[in-house]
Amino acid sequence: MKYRAFGKIDFKVSALGFGAMRLPTREVQGAGNRLDSNIDEPEAIRMIRHAIDMGVNYVDTAYGYHGGQSEILVGKALKDGYRSRTRVATKSPVWLIKEPADFDRLLDEQLSKLQTEYIDFYLLHSLNGHSWQDTVLKHDLLSRMEAAKKAGKIRHMGFSFHGDYDSFVKIVDRFDKWDFCQIQYNYIDIENQAGMKGLKYAASKGLAVVIMEPLLGGRLANPPKDVRTIMEEADPGKSPVGWALDWLWNQPEVSVVLSGMSTIRQVEENIALAAKSGVGKLGKRELDVVSRVRKKYGERAAIPCTGCGYCVPCPSNVAIPRNFSIYNDGVIHDDLDGARIAYNNFFSKENHASNCVKCGACEEKCPQGIEIMDWLEKVDKALSK
Repeated sequence: MKYRAFGKIDFKVSALGFGAMRLPTREVQGAGNRLDSNIDEPEAIRMIRHAIDMGVNYVDTAYGYHGGQSEILVGKALKDGYRSRTRVATKSPVWLIKEPADFDRLLDEQLSKLQTEYIDFYLLHSLNGHSWQDTVLKHDLLSRMEAAKKAGKIRHMGFSFHGDYDSFVKIVDRFDKWDFCQIQYNYIDIENQAGMKGLKYAASKGLAVVIMEPLLGGRLANPPKDVRTIMEEADPGKSPVGWALDWLWNQPEVSVVLSGMSTIRQVEENIALAAKSGVGKLGKRELDVVSRVRKKYGERAAIPCTGCGYCVPCPSNVAIPRNFSIYNDGVIHDDLDGARIAYNNFFSKENHASNCVKCGACEEKCPQGIEIMDWLEKVDKALSK
């Protein structure tokens, strides 16, 4: 295993971290499917312990993963001496905090579930501009975190992020006691959310940067044929997963890459890749291949939307760029089923394409000349339940 600096903290973290949000699950008898909360406990414990035996020293979970069961599973996996061999990260479910005391109540519940006296790395979960203003600042959660650290319940303070770059910078700059942050980042998401600029900015401030979604929810592990062809022509022996992870590990600002592994085979493959990882391992030729892959993904988009935002605000509250982004993601990755899940479960119905009344205001302002009203109709038809 290779180890990397973790910001200003005196800790060398394994290049690969174990993300406990996609653990193996069992099929429920009579249900005809696998329930997210029904973790295959023996196999999940075996996977986590095997990873630690092979040098992984960072295990990441959260209050809501696997229907609230992930922290319990991680607590069991870290028995028998494994707790002392790794650092544990978990996250405060900010959306459940309605008053300041909720922070402490939830933290105590998490300590109990994890069967530990302290949490090494504690994050405010999934921050954006709204949750930062309406929950974190409103309920003074930064002071609550500091008090928890002083009491010995947590050791390092951080946050995970799903918002825009400007909000990310605002959060980083507002609190000088952040130790680390966690961002969604991969070779596709270099300009989305915090993006590459956010990675470099946080690192310049001395924060460790933990990477989540390195494979974009698994999509980059199984690319479309035209994308895979570019990779195979460049290096027939290198897997799509290898390209994605090596691109991340090549960057000195990256502290640890989390992988939500579901099988022991994935654990073994990722550990083997981590053992060969390093900053500067990719040369110009390899970086050019990744750029070509990124460009090919972009060419697969159905709607030529750049996300400039000139079309919004919409009088009917339709989040036009977001509708187009969800649909394009489904087309780009040959995963319309995944796009439907995102559209129906993780996107406010108030902002759905179905709310378009065809007033035409958006098309007058679109610099790309996109037939927005027609595309919104197609998007809703393709993605609605």
